[in-house]
Amino acid sequence: MKRRPAPAGRRDEGFATVLAVAVLGVLLAVTGSALLVAAAATARHRAATAADLSALAGAGAPLGADACALAARVAADNGAAVATCDQEAGGAVRVTVSVPVPLLGRAVTAVARAGR
Repeated sequence: MKRRPAPAGRRDEGFATVLAVAVLGVLLAVTGSALLVAAAATARHRAATAADLSALAGAGAPLGADACALAARVAADNGAAVATCDQEAGGAVRVTVSVPVPLLGRAVTAVARAGR
């Protein structure tokens, strides 16, 4: 028995390949977006933690010690860099730190204040 040729315009050979490539492209885009969001969220949490710890370290610095130097060291130990550090009256310290976001090439900042 001979096979009849498909009518013109009704050939669907290769459709599964095109569909698989399209689905793979969508999955890659969604995965990439999820990785970027996760990297940004992780950096934001790291920045907040580093800012809190740096401010607490600066506020708890012994009398006569450089509170901002201590805050900068604690920030560096937590993977952050101090952008600004202000010693306020009464021993309070206000610190702004930044943490780079690995996949975006940008930095996330966080601010914390500790002391009276």
